[in-house]
Amino acid sequence: MNSLFRAMAIASSRKTETLLSSSISRAPWFIFRCMPVLLIVATALLCCAEAAQNSNIVLFLVDDMGWQDTSVPFHSEVTPLNRRYRTPNMERLAARGMKFTQAYACSVCSPTRVSLMTGLSAARHRVTNWTLKKNASNDARHATLEFPKWNVNGLSPDPEIERTIHAKALPAMLRDGGYRTIHAGKAHFGAIGTPGSDPHNIGFDVNIGGHAAGGPGSYLGTQNFSAVWRKGSSVWDVPGLEKYHGKDVFLTEAMTIEANLAIDQAVADKKPFFLYMSHYAVHVPFAADRRFYQKYRDAGLDNTEAMYAALVEGMDKSLGDILANVERHGLSDDTIVLFISDNGGLSASGRGGKRHTHNKPLSSGKGSAHEGGVRVPMIAYWPGQTKAGSVCAQPVIIEDFFPSILELAGVRGVRQVGGVVDGRSFVPLLHGNHDKTREDRSLIWHFPNNWGPRGPGIGPSSAIRQGDWKLIYYHADRSFELFNVSSDLGEQNNLAAKLPEVRQRLARTLGAYLARVDAQMPTDRNTGELVPFPGAKAAVQGNSSAQKAIEKVTPTGK
Repeated sequence: MNSLFRAMAIASSRKTETLLSSSISRAPWFIFRCMPVLLIVATALLCCAEAAQNSNIVLFLVDDMGWQDTSVPFHSEVTPLNRRYRTPNMERLAARGMKFTQAYACSVCSPTRVSLMTGLSAARHRVTNWTLKKNASNDARHATLEFPKWNVNGLSPDPEIERTIHAKALPAMLRDGGYRTIHAGKAHFGAIGTPGSDPHNIGFDVNIGGHAAGGPGSYLGTQNFSAVWRKGSSVWDVPGLEKYHGKDVFLTEAMTIEANLAIDQAVADKKPFFLYMSHYAVHVPFAADRRFYQKYRDAGLDNTEAMYAALVEGMDKSLGDILANVERHGLSDDTIVLFISDNGGLSASGRGGKRHTHNKPLSSGKGSAHEGGVRVPMIAYWPGQTKAGSVCAQPVIIEDFFPSILELAGVRGVRQVGGVVDGRSFVPLLHGNHDKTREDRSLIWHFPNNWGPRGPGIGPSSAIRQGDWKLIYYHADRSFELFNVSSDLGEQNNLAAKLPEVRQRLARTLGAYLARVDAQMPTDRNTGELVPFPGAKAAVQGNSSAQKAIEKVTPTGK
């Protein structure tokens, strides 16, 4: 219907233009009598045509879903983990659209979500770890480092709220562009008691179950989606779903039902919609989704991994149900679908089996600067634009979603607070255009924090990916890891000592960027001084505090 309306509107506007031109040429007196009316009609029809071009957008964000947690292979080959999971709707989406094999997010959730909403890197917005309570840091204590006063209160529309990033969020810009903005699921944008904790305050017209917490109290309606069953704090209880309390319904399903009702209302109101379907799945605490759980037990998985696999399949069913509702409304040709995870899959704790192996062939998982912590599944479907079953191997990162979605929505001329956006639109890639300028683009990660668990790549660090090279700088001992991720996807061969020129080049680029955005660094407990940026003095110009920090790095690095 939208496609038909668009064609009719454009055709009508062209006829009006033709009539106007003909009238002017044949009867000059007509100008003075009918020009105002014709201009009004032409303008109205052109505006209708422009509005009709605003495609609906579904952004499907999954929590803690690893690169391998799907039957869709994002590696060059199908792996045993791909054979474990059942995600037929992801398979169908990938078959219709474009699969991104080198998509990245931050290593933990809040930084990713704030980057998505603002287009800013974590180094710039300073929400570098996960948020919850107002003015309280969630950093675990570290033996040698004190952590900076990062923006523990998250994203805020109010510049007067302390320790927040003040920015205009993506949904506010889309709403200004005429969209009905729908939030469903996990928010985790701002700390308890701050404006950013309520999705309404950052631009969502509808909020289904979103608040300050980064995980569910429970996935079970029989437990009222509350943490009471595990003697947990009520801050984890999922709000606004009271009508499902006491019922045998899984949280993923309840969220999907409510999201589809919100879509129905937007369609009834003749509004293009932006659905941010941000599932709590597949975050802990796991629970057995009885619709899918038993077959994974029968396949030999232990209780924890069977619950996890069922969570993944339940998430995939949600994707299928939402797309089926879009199709029921006749909007499949006018709805863009984007799918991504907020960080790598959980592996350091909380899973069954051996730690740090749940994302193989990638190393490590959530919380890690290694690929297992930051490389995520991503699929994009733009009807009539993406080639069916296509694959894009060019790297993209989470802040790229901000300018991309605005471009896809036809929302132009917007400016972020401060006038800076780190993200870069991937819309040209959806057309199948290979962007050579992206090949040397630097992707930056910055985590001057302590998540808690230990494992490969986990700990306070900064990292850069440029071309095939990836450099990780560890804040505690100023050491480096250098990997060629093209030939060493599992990051097993540290080349930092063997290739000092490559190490130093990347260190200088990383250090220069961190200095330019005035990134925060931890303090060394032993010296009382800030941990220096990586790189050399020549990497920074005009920033005396950053320059002093960089001068502390030894000429060859460590």
